[in-house]
Amino acid sequence: MLAGRMMAFPLTLTHILERARTYFPTHEVVSRRPDKSLLRHTYAQIHARSVQLARALDRLGVAKGTRVATLCWNHHAHLEAYLGVPASGRVIHTLNLRLHPTELGYIASHAEDEVVIVDRSLLPLFEKFRAEVKSIRHVIVYGDDGPVGDGYLDYEKVLAAESTEGYVFPELDENDAAMICYTSGTTGNPKGVVFSHRSMTLHTFMACSADCLGVRGSDVVFPVVPMFHAAAWGLPYATVMSGAKLIFPGPHLDAASVVELMAQEKVTLAAGVPTIWLGILALLDASPGKFDLSSVRSMLIGGSAAPPAMIEGFRVRHRLEVMHAWGMTEMSPLGTVAHLKSHMAELTDEQKLGYRSSQGFAAPFVECRHVDESGKILPWDGVTMGELEVRGPWVAQSYFGDDGADRFTKDGWFKTGDVVTLCAEGYVRITDRSKDVIKSGGEWISSVALENALMSHPAILEAAVFAGRHEKWAERPLAAVVFKTDKTATSDELRDHLAQSFAKFWLPDEYIVVQQIPRTSTGKFLKTKLRELYGDRLITG
Repeated sequence: MLAGRMMAFPLTLTHILERARTYFPTHEVVSRRPDKSLLRHTYAQIHARSVQLARALDRLGVAKGTRVATLCWNHHAHLEAYLGVPASGRVIHTLNLRLHPTELGYIASHAEDEVVIVDRSLLPLFEKFRAEVKSIRHVIVYGDDGPVGDGYLDYEKVLAAESTEGYVFPELDENDAAMICYTSGTTGNPKGVVFSHRSMTLHTFMACSADCLGVRGSDVVFPVVPMFHAAAWGLPYATVMSGAKLIFPGPHLDAASVVELMAQEKVTLAAGVPTIWLGILALLDASPGKFDLSSVRSMLIGGSAAPPAMIEGFRVRHRLEVMHAWGMTEMSPLGTVAHLKSHMAELTDEQKLGYRSSQGFAAPFVECRHVDESGKILPWDGVTMGELEVRGPWVAQSYFGDDGADRFTKDGWFKTGDVVTLCAEGYVRITDRSKDVIKSGGEWISSVALENALMSHPAILEAAVFAGRHEKWAERPLAAVVFKTDKTATSDELRDHLAQSFAKFWLPDEYIVVQQIPRTSTGKFLKTKLRELYGDRLITG
């Protein structure tokens, strides 16, 4: 066999950082502070500050491979940690600030974090679990909302004490760990996913490709998705590699703040979970013409299924295009993107919406299949439901600490826990999570399909469908609904609306009006809480 004769050039995040300094030194990174003022840095400054952070970790005696945790909002200092920590041979560990302190203590202890970089505004949260994490040696505080108190290392002073001259980042193996992200722990304890330099670099290339996220140098990228959530979907690295302008929202994630910043900075590509965009669509509908979003070429929506009515609402009423995608922490996280293929140009708008509201088809080098409960591979007929399994170069092959071994098959696939159909074109459509699927009288009912249909009703802002106990059918669907301001609908009206599209046995037995759907730490609907509150009511009808 003839061997290739190409250089064994390591795929590391260090190259992405050095590239930004070399080719895009004047391009901007903009961060919104808690008081809503804006801080502006260039990539040259970000590079210099990343070097200072690396040297500071050296001075503190932080060994290579050590976990350096962040408990931060999205801002420039968090980006410096994203770059300087892995480029210097350490491992960045993003802590989810929306978790309970008990969970954070477990995660930080499990990861054996030795350094924590924390926003001053988040110190009260940090102090609630600090004592539980025996491995912590250094706490560095970024003063996002004022001066840093005594007893902590001041992030700015730590950096200012270090020179930027003559520093050379260490040579790294591309298979070295770069980042650890933990799953949300909806089924058991959170599990650590260890991204390598190689996996993150390949993921970054993919994110920049035109038929995936298409991040390019002319973009103004706005990751509303938190940097503590699956590496902000890889957008910080893709933006830095392409040299695009990068906008960070800080702690201000309400619809008005997000839209104002998008308009002010002329954002071209924004990304967030559906609950963020539902609020933005409601704001735009209530104030037509108030915000100039003409610069926006695409809004990336992932994290959970985006309702077709929302996708179409943005397109028809506001001329804004939604890019629907799917992934998981275990996939770094991007797996599929719902672009239309070239031969679909002649389809009707309704047919196009069907594809655009699916989870899309696999990104290059990601392979998909779905299987039944016995592991039998199922046909791509768009009807047969089974659990989605994936594999690829940025898909986890095990968890940190070797937890959750049952999520990985003997033939090398990752079991996602998503119940899906796959059509002949390869488009994935999630019908449920395996833990959320409703099985009534032996028949599967898709809660996602019912939710999407309910949210197309003109009176409904949000809807979540979950299982309630039934004396005859074992489980029956229940629906929790949030009405739009000054809107309402009866249960009969909602039932009639659904009856146009679903068989009678699919229709929810009860419609429960709530002020807000409970959410997970990453903004997804928390159906476990709904089942806890309402699911034990025995339905006898």
